[in-house]
Parts: sequence; structure tokens; C-alpha cells
Amino acid sequence: MRRSSPPVFCIIGRKNSGKTELTVNLSAEMNRRGHRVMTVKHGHGFQLDQPGRDSWRHRHEGGALRTVLAGPADFAVIGNWPSEEMPLAELVERFLSDADVVLAEGFKSAPAPKIEVYREGQGSELLFGRDEIRSGRTVALVTDAEDLDVPLPVFDLRHRDVIRDLADFLEGQME
Repeated sequence: MRRSSPPVFCIIGRKNSGKTELTVNLSAEMNRRGHRVMTVKHGHGFQLDQPGRDSWRHRHEGGALRTVLAGPADFAVIGNWPSEEMPLAELVERFLSDADVVLAEGFKSAPAPKIEVYREGQGSELLFGRDEIRSGRTVALVTDAEDLDVPLPVFDLRHRDVIRDLADFLEGQME
């Protein structure tokens, strides 16, 4: 019997808001709790293989659409999209389906639930407004700002147990 896709939570926020730090710390906490955590990071271009290396030659000299690098303990899939960027749901289905939970850094437009990281000193508004909160797309806010009037759970970045508390919240959402 095929299992259903794992729950996915997008960690979103403006540049330098602390998305990566939150994703890493939350992943570590969820792993400590015995969950099989997998992550996906949305980027704006990157290069994993180096010119002249075998994987680079497979792709650039051989013209392979995708190349899998596989070893005794690790693997990676590198390549090009067939026509347009693959949606988050398809990435999870193809590559992360055996996770208990997936933390996706970025993917602001994906339909998955969002946890927004907001830093007061960034001088801008929240990424998502009340419509996204009402629709359930944004399920929590992690911030250092005080007295924000938002109708969803708020986790204080300055609190020493913020990661533990956020992990408790995610476990509740996963049930």
C-alpha cells in the first residue's frame, strides 16, 4: 500500500530574516524527537558539480537531462527542469515521500502551510497579509517583534525555548 505524502511546512520570510537558521534548528529538534525529517531549499540558481568532474561531464558533455550521483552513504540528483520549475508537491512526491515531515525553505507561492519568519528591524511589513492568514496558508509567525496583532500563533525568536515550542506546534499540526 502506498503511503500518503508527508506533511510539508514552508519556512518563509524576507532575505536575511533567519529562515535557514530556523529550518536547521527545527529540523534538528524534530530529528531529536524521532521524526524522519527531510528538507528542500528553494534557490535562485546554484551549481553543485564542477567543470571537468565526471558529473559535470555527464550533464554538459553528454547532454544528460538529469544525473544522479550515488555513493555508499550519499546521493544527489542534479539536472535541468524539463520545461518549468517543478512544483513543491511534485518534488516531495518524487524525492522526499518517505519523510515523516518536510521543511521547505522558501516556496512562498506553494499551497503548503507557511511559517513566516519576521524580523522587526527589517523595516518592512509581513510577507503575507490577513487573506493568507484567513485562508490557512500562514499557520504561524516566528518573530522578534512585540505586539503584532495577528490571528495566529506567534513564537518569540528571543525566547530560549522557541524551537521546542515550534516543534510542539508542528507535531500538533501533523496529527
